[in-house]
Amino acid sequence: MLSILIPVYNYDVFALVETLYKQALECHIPFEIICLDDASQEFTIENQRINQFENTYYSILEKNIGRSAIRNLLAQKAVYENLLFLDADTFPVYNNFISKYIEQITDNRKVIYGGILYESTKPSKNKTLRWIYGRKREALAVSERIKKPHVSFLTLNFLIKKSVFAKVRFNEEIPNLRHEDTLFSFDLKQNQIEVIHMENPVFHLGLEDSKTFLRKSEEAVLGLKNLVDSNLIPSEYTKLSRYFENIKKYHLEGIIVFGFKILKPAMTKQFLSQKPSLILFDIYRLGYYCSLKTK
Repeated sequence: MLSILIPVYNYDVFALVETLYKQALECHIPFEIICLDDASQEFTIENQRINQFENTYYSILEKNIGRSAIRNLLAQKAVYENLLFLDADTFPVYNNFISKYIEQITDNRKVIYGGILYESTKPSKNKTLRWIYGRKREALAVSERIKKPHVSFLTLNFLIKKSVFAKVRFNEEIPNLRHEDTLFSFDLKQNQIEVIHMENPVFHLGLEDSKTFLRKSEEAVLGLKNLVDSNLIPSEYTKLSRYFENIKKYHLEGIIVFGFKILKPAMTKQFLSQKPSLILFDIYRLGYYCSLKTK
């Protein structure tokens, strides 16, 4: 009936798996939980406890294969037709999280995305940027997500048929620089596979500190650049690449890059404050995108 698939990397997933296991038992369905560890160095002993649960498996890969490849491998190992992908640093908001997904299972070619939330309590100062970005840009209500169903889709909490996944897999050829979910959603759209949005969120618990998030954001911008340059997605598919095309149209890249280099130290300092500005963060990412394009 249901294969719950969790890619793991340096994260303790025992509490998540225990909760999912109990919920699945209450649904009285055939199920399995597969956790594949992408060659972690941490929490491997803690995660070994997962194997005590029936039909629940935790194993460690000998070498790191990346976010796209490990999701494809999880799907390959799954026994059942219905695949529920969850990131390791998530946790169900509702006690009936599994049953809510089961109610959505049909024979239709579609993907179900449950959404994401961030805890309401503000974290420590060094994690504020990630928390604010997540709450404002990722934790969208269903009414907002359905306006752009494919673009609003994130891969940390979704249900998909194994037969559908076989047609639209994660691209393992792209660099491991994030935005694999962007490409996956675009491929779903190109294959006319509908993304259905429902209210069945998970909390995103793995908040990086602001310096780490800023570095990962730069990696994500580079990843997006590679997708556009490789013609894997059109530039109009995301807001950031679309804005760059407008800048390029009016030959403003040089001015933007000059301003970016001058203001970068001040912007970086602002992002590490208690009240980081998302508008300034958008400008920073656009400036960084332009600087990559003009190299």
